[in-house]
Amino acid sequence: MSVNVSVIILTYNEEKHIERARESVISFADEVFIVDSFSTDRTVEIAQSLGAKVYKNKWVNYATQFNWALENLPIKTEWIMRLDADEIVSPELAKEIKEKLPYLEKDITGIYVKRRVYFMGRWIKHGGYYPTWLLRIWRKGYGFCEKRWMDEHIKIAEGKTIKFDNDIMEVNLNNLTWWIEKHNKYASREAIDMLNIEYKFLDQENVEANLFGMQEQRKRWLKENVYAKIPLFIRPFIYFLYRYFLKFGFLDGKEGLIFHLLQGFWYRFLVDAKIYEVKKEIRNGKSIEESIEKVFGIKFIKEDKL
Repeated sequence: MSVNVSVIILTYNEEKHIERARESVISFADEVFIVDSFSTDRTVEIAQSLGAKVYKNKWVNYATQFNWALENLPIKTEWIMRLDADEIVSPELAKEIKEKLPYLEKDITGIYVKRRVYFMGRWIKHGGYYPTWLLRIWRKGYGFCEKRWMDEHIKIAEGKTIKFDNDIMEVNLNNLTWWIEKHNKYASREAIDMLNIEYKFLDQENVEANLFGMQEQRKRWLKENVYAKIPLFIRPFIYFLYRYFLKFGFLDGKEGLIFHLLQGFWYRFLVDAKIYEVKKEIRNGKSIEESIEKVFGIKFIKEDKL
């Protein structure tokens, strides 16, 4: 029986990763769609040579790009899968998808899988980082990407969700300088979402924050109701100590020390510094939209949605 699934991969300068990502899904994917943000390297050339269908669209943020893909790609399969360019579907998950997906009940519309993150070649198992459950497979027409600037998830309109047993692996081949530059950009997007918790200037349809829901719902609830209420610059210290000691991040070795310190403290501190910069503009009499435009160069129009 056909698995009947299309895989969507968003790209920008992913020549190191795109062949590996595509090869990891070829055993079960009916079609692979690449939505490229006008790469300047060989990403498009490589993808086309592998038989992937390549489309191009100007980048705004991940949510906008992915929802554009859902609305514009000629997807004919019953199921859709989201895969990042630096991720690999493990052979075990590929086998599980082939064996289980065609036989699921009609009321099941979404499937969660675990993400396993590698950093400097080491699997980050601790610090609350594994397993991270993500909804990555859903029935066509039932899912969309929530309209956020950061930490966006797939939201299911109706139906039931289940969990598969095996993993997607994030194994980025770029160096630490690239990672830091990427997280500097992430920090600006994260700051916008954190500011929106307080000022509510964006019209967003989000995954429900629920302490007793799925993992992303619990994390969202804790972020909005606990982390966001802790004073700026104090919360990154608390979060790092929680991750590194209470959640045993120190067991991830030297690579884990670098990862948890950078991702769990430096990144969060940078987000707070960017929030502080915006709030200084607000104290000087500017609106939240004007302040964000000045600090980040992003212009919001009230009636527009992300």
